[in-house]
Amino acid sequence: MQDLFNFDRLNFLTAGMPLSTGKGGYKRAFEILKEMDLDGMELEFVHGVRMSEETRNFVASAAGDNNFYLTAHGPFYINLNSKEEEKVEASVQRIVETALAAKDTGAYSITYHAAFYMGLEKDVVFEKVKKQTEKIIEIVEKENIKSWIRPETTGKPTQWGDLDEIINLSKEFNQVLPCIDFSHLHARTGGLENTYDEFCRSLEKLGSELGDYALNNFHGHLAGIEYTKKGERFHLNLEESDMNYKDLLKAMKTFGVKGVLTCESPNIEEDTKLLKEYYLSL
Repeated sequence: MQDLFNFDRLNFLTAGMPLSTGKGGYKRAFEILKEMDLDGMELEFVHGVRMSEETRNFVASAAGDNNFYLTAHGPFYINLNSKEEEKVEASVQRIVETALAAKDTGAYSITYHAAFYMGLEKDVVFEKVKKQTEKIIEIVEKENIKSWIRPETTGKPTQWGDLDEIINLSKEFNQVLPCIDFSHLHARTGGLENTYDEFCRSLEKLGSELGDYALNNFHGHLAGIEYTKKGERFHLNLEESDMNYKDLLKAMKTFGVKGVLTCESPNIEEDTKLLKEYYLSL
């Protein structure tokens, strides 16, 4: 998997279509990305993977023509540790459907929130997530899907998916890497993971445990975030939050991170532009 995507820098993506797209659809969305000198888009399938074959073909063509990078976010209704087997099976199917949409559109990577602890011990949940990930990878390989499969670091302590868990799962599969949501790490720790040194430690861990290719094929998320002791509440615009995005970007520059960073702030394109401009000023 290491050589399928050859990044020369960090690219900045909007989480879904820019707000100013209005009812213009993907055609207008890509025009706005080009006008704003942004680098691509994360396709948001959070309420289900619903995209016609015609739209998939258009998105693939438009992204290719404009040298945009695409990623895809799977549905929110995923829990690979559900106590109900049918919900686990449905979760696997939703991840596979997201991966198939990524294949059709040429998306580089997919991400999703993998599981909840459901009152179980962390090592027990890890094994359950690993078992279901084996099924997902088996189907992905059979369908010749080349996109990275990435469970995301999650924003609440009740959710499976701290950085260590996702790195350890990635060690088990060639096609699995983390999607590091820095805002989620900040929220799930109640306000930690927000300094230059802490960002550097996370990136150092990623590279040392998974190899340099994990830093050279990166997929991350960032937004402002509101949180409590129970973790994430909702996303905010960067300048309305305490998210230390400037030191994060400095750390990413220090480590030479290449790949994509998707901005999930409510103002979508404005904060994506803010991040790219600040990064290029470093």
